[in-house]
Amino acid sequence: MIEKRDIAINIILTIVTCGIYGIYWFIVLTDDVKIVSKDDKMPSGGLAFVFTLISCGIYGIYWAYKMGELMKTAQEQNSVEVKDNAVLYLILQLFGLGIVNYALIQSDLNVIAEKGGK
Repeated sequence: MIEKRDIAINIILTIVTCGIYGIYWFIVLTDDVKIVSKDDKMPSGGLAFVFTLISCGIYGIYWAYKMGELMKTAQEQNSVEVKDNAVLYLILQLFGLGIVNYALIQSDLNVIAEKGGK
């Protein structure tokens, strides 16, 4: 079962901690999306962060697109409104707006969490 998280608090904590909390949020988002989409091929949040770090952010671009695809799958599986935001996430990531991606993904995850999604 995934946890519903307050987006505003996550953004404030990310800013106040100079991005440290954003790393945690990235890891938790990845793990939550992996759970609700039931995708075993996607690496864990910790590994996704390491891959992004090692590739100097290039994996993060792939991650953003993949999160969009997995969220679409998760929405279909949990009978919520399906939105295909993969390209939007990709564009935001390319322009350095990863925190906006985090907020959008968390918003979609919160909808699934409210319905009791697993």
